[in-house]
Amino acid sequence: MQNIVNEKTFVLNCKGKVLIINKPLVMGVINATPDSFFVDSRKNDVTEAIKLAERMIGEGATIIDIGGQTTKPGSERITDTEEMDRVLPVIEAITKTFPYTVLSIDTYYATVAKEAVYAGASMVNDISGGTMDENMIATVAQLNVPYILMHIQGTPKTMQENPTYNDLVPELLDYFIHQISICRKAGIKDIILDPGFGFGKTLEHNYHLLKNLNAFQIFDNPLLVGVSRKGMIYNPLNISPKEALNGTTVVNTIALQQGAKILRVHDVKEAKQAIDLIGLMH
Repeated sequence: MQNIVNEKTFVLNCKGKVLIINKPLVMGVINATPDSFFVDSRKNDVTEAIKLAERMIGEGATIIDIGGQTTKPGSERITDTEEMDRVLPVIEAITKTFPYTVLSIDTYYATVAKEAVYAGASMVNDISGGTMDENMIATVAQLNVPYILMHIQGTPKTMQENPTYNDLVPELLDYFIHQISICRKAGIKDIILDPGFGFGKTLEHNYHLLKNLNAFQIFDNPLLVGVSRKGMIYNPLNISPKEALNGTTVVNTIALQQGAKILRVHDVKEAKQAIDLIGLMH
């Protein structure tokens, strides 16, 4: 495979914490939910969440992404109030324990994003790219934190019913051109792009996207890839999410060769090892 890597250095302002991306980084996932698809990432208890954060930071995570509701295919949405009840205590506790770590709030609610940033998060990760809450983009601009702009077709409840594209990659490029423009006009300074593997995409779509991931380097934005233990890995291998670590590492390695700058994962140590080994090729 051709090794096409964006060597540009990105500097993000995370509420006063400077995040320099001159080589790929790892984002560890903590789900303050009872029903996320990967059981081992579920941490409803604050003490357990702190323990997991400590392990992830020790293994090389630069960012910890905290979410309060599952967005797996077919999932029903919960209210912003319920989501806040789940995530705010976790964010406050991890901020207090690890004040220098960048925390990201995984939400599509502007209200949750706002309260989470007040509680200590310094990045907003929105699976809807601003399409599920009309106040999100303006809110992130006011908060002055980096924004992870993801692509999704439909909503988590409907996204896998019949995802259809005329031409997947050009459609995603058009989407990002449009949404980046909206974000810039609103005043968001730092934007990270996430093509949204598994969010309104068939197995074939996901691997076509992976093969053509380097197309997204036309944007002057870091690229985040989140494939960790997803159906695109465990379904074709006929295994469970729990058995999908090796496949995840394979797909992450391909993504790194195609220019991914942030790997969003459940397994930090293995992702960091992939980054370190790929780094020896440059």
